[in-house]
Amino acid sequence: MRIRVAAPAELPLLQDIERAAGEPFRSLGMAVIAEDEPLPLDVLESYRRSGRAWVAVDETDRPTAYLLTDTVDGAAHIEQVSVHPVAARRGIGRSLIEHLAADATGRGLTALTLTTFAEVPWNAPYYTRLGFRPLADSDPDLTAGLRAIQRAEAAHGLATWPRVCMRRELTGAVPKLQRVYPSP
Repeated sequence: MRIRVAAPAELPLLQDIERAAGEPFRSLGMAVIAEDEPLPLDVLESYRRSGRAWVAVDETDRPTAYLLTDTVDGAAHIEQVSVHPVAARRGIGRSLIEHLAADATGRGLTALTLTTFAEVPWNAPYYTRLGFRPLADSDPDLTAGLRAIQRAEAAHGLATWPRVCMRRELTGAVPKLQRVYPSP
C-alpha cells in the first residue's frame, strides 16, 4: 500500500469509496447516513489542489481509501477518512491517520482532532484504540473551531445519533523530511 495525494481523475472514485463505506451504517438503523451523498467534486478538488486529500492505493495504483484534512485551531483535523469495505480491516485507515500524524508533526501541529459517532464500533471505539480521547463539553481542548464543526454537523442532521469530538496529542521528534529530486 502506498499513500499519495489524490489525482484529479480519481475524485469520482473517492465519492464511490464514501458511498460504499457508508453502506454498513444501514445495519445499525442509520440508513440516512448510508444514503448521505459524499462531498461534491468541486469541494474534493479544493482539498486535492491544496494537498489535503490523500489516497491509499492498491498494487494497481487505484485508491481503496482516502483522508481529507483541515487545520482547526492549530490541530490537524480529520474531515473524512473512508475505506472501501473490500479493503477494510487491513490497517489502511490507520496508515492514513499515521501519515497525517507525521505530516502534522512536521508542520509543527501538536494534535489530531476529529468528530465521529460515539457508539458506532468502527468510529469512536476504533479511534480510541488509535490513541484518540473523547472531549467533554467542559474540556479546554474542545475549541471554538471544533464547536463550530459540531454545530454544522448537527444542522446537517448528524446529531440524531450521539456524536463526539476526539483528540490525539502528537509527541516526539519532528521527522526529517527527505526531498527526492528527479535526475537532471
